[in-house]
Amino acid sequence: MAVEEKPGVKRSSSILPCFLFVELVIMSGTVLLAYYFEYTDTFPVHIQGFFCYDKSFSKPYPGPDDSSRIPPVLVYSLISAIPTVTILAGELCVFVTKAAAAQEKTIVTADCCYFSPLLRRIIRFLGVYAFGLFTTTIFANAGQVVTGNQTPHFLSACRPNYTALGCQSTAQYITERRSCTGHPLTVMSARKSFPSKDAALSVYAALYTAMYVTLVFKTKGTRLTKPTISLTLLCLAVLVGVIRVAEYRNHWADVLAGFFTGAAIAVFLVTCVINNFQQLQSPPPSPPQHHRPESMLGVPMVTLPCVDSPLEKLSTNLRSLRSHDHQPYRFPAPPDVLIPSRSISSEV
Repeated sequence: MAVEEKPGVKRSSSILPCFLFVELVIMSGTVLLAYYFEYTDTFPVHIQGFFCYDKSFSKPYPGPDDSSRIPPVLVYSLISAIPTVTILAGELCVFVTKAAAAQEKTIVTADCCYFSPLLRRIIRFLGVYAFGLFTTTIFANAGQVVTGNQTPHFLSACRPNYTALGCQSTAQYITERRSCTGHPLTVMSARKSFPSKDAALSVYAALYTAMYVTLVFKTKGTRLTKPTISLTLLCLAVLVGVIRVAEYRNHWADVLAGFFTGAAIAVFLVTCVINNFQQLQSPPPSPPQHHRPESMLGVPMVTLPCVDSPLEKLSTNLRSLRSHDHQPYRFPAPPDVLIPSRSISSEV
């Protein structure tokens, strides 16, 4: 249990073990799962059939992804660099401008490790962001592997031999696994269309960064800076999906599904995991509770209203008279007879 020693510092013996043995283990497992989905054939792609001469899958082959106007290298660089730079700049500005009393407390663990508020917030937000990136990759790859939906250029990459397959009409459905004569890797890539992974990652990065800018940045004197930055990021993400459709690499349904997947993961992590980028506040001390007196048998006693006695009222009146006149007084008469202060002083 954390015990506060001095203002601005608190001791915790659980933060380091939880980080090493819980969070790093979960993060490592997520990275390994994303790697197996992306670069190995551990999870085989479901092979769907197709109709002969299907026009929805007969678009021209646009070439490998590296020849795209927005290649994956550029997309991955942007979704890694833009949020990282934005979060680092935002946290430095918040740390410099905010008063020391409003900052999170410094964590001390094992009498040797000090975790400053700045370092903790940067690791927290960037760590959650990286976890979301790999989670989005896993969801997109899992959807592609399970569904096996073909891209718009699937038949151009597959290059089926319609004569050998006996295609007589467009209503004939081909289910043979060896119907394609194209390159196996190209054909396998053409079977991964739903949802669009590039669209999912782009929207996730744009929405996460836009929510950070909206909730953390303080722009006094201007109301258009934060909306402009946020809308620019979202427009870039939408542009990625539009180009994927324009180059016949994905269908509109694939791009929309990717948008929904990335946006859902970003909203969940920001609202439910890191609490809208707010500071971690220790719970306020609970007010003391007044318990009713109990008897020796454990039964609550009945409390009666307090009634002032006549003697207490008389003492109060005499005390106020003495403070007002500063004159000696005689012991008062009984409660039903009161002697004026003038007569008392004359008799004395």
